[in-house]
Amino acid sequence: MNTAKRNYLVAGNWKMNGSRSLVNEFVDAFNGVNFDNVDVALCPPSLFISAFSESNIALGAQDVSHCENGAHTGDLSVSMLNEFGCKYCIVGHSERREDHGESSRTVAEKAQKVLDGGLVPIICCGEPLSVRESGKVNEFVESQLQEIFDVIDSKELVNAVIAYEPIWAIGTGKTASPQEAQDIHEFIRSYIATKDASLAAKIQILYGGSVKPDNAKELFAQPDIDGGLIGGASLKAKDFISICQAAS
Repeated sequence: MNTAKRNYLVAGNWKMNGSRSLVNEFVDAFNGVNFDNVDVALCPPSLFISAFSESNIALGAQDVSHCENGAHTGDLSVSMLNEFGCKYCIVGHSERREDHGESSRTVAEKAQKVLDGGLVPIICCGEPLSVRESGKVNEFVESQLQEIFDVIDSKELVNAVIAYEPIWAIGTGKTASPQEAQDIHEFIRSYIATKDASLAAKIQILYGGSVKPDNAKELFAQPDIDGGLIGGASLKAKDFISICQAAS
């Protein structure tokens, strides 16, 4: 259902990994590198965001509070992310949902806060292996997406990104086949079209789940896949650049 030309986005999620030396390695590796029709972003741990301030890499955070300020120890607000030059913010990653008990409603509220602050939320959805084996992937993902539309007006979501991540493929080395990935991306876009056809044509939908240099090109060639949310491979500058080049 790819009815409009959309730029690709490749975003790296370092999770709880990284160091000052790795930041320097990436800044050097990306110096002077340009990609055609591809937006590139990195989401390092928040401690390292400011270390990228002199680079040409767009920055994102891995999470944000749904509150603006106050007694919320350990949380970061959207205004703080803005001050340090962030453009993107991941919300609803499966590891946040599982490790911190975040509900789909909480995820939607965080995404609304990110939009209100002028940043781009990368809103994650995806199913565990048990759901895939039960054959109810579409129903599971639809329930996650419905919460987004319950909270956020569809006209605002044109400034958001959806990232589909099969939980069973994150960090396992397993990946959905290009056709399997395309099928669920097509379903997501079709579901969004039931809410807002114009939004469905414009919104970027990323694939995340053990994307590597050797499978990125085939995955990104699928008509409803608009790039990737990259985990482990985003920790190696050469591999991450190769994945970005596969999108271009």
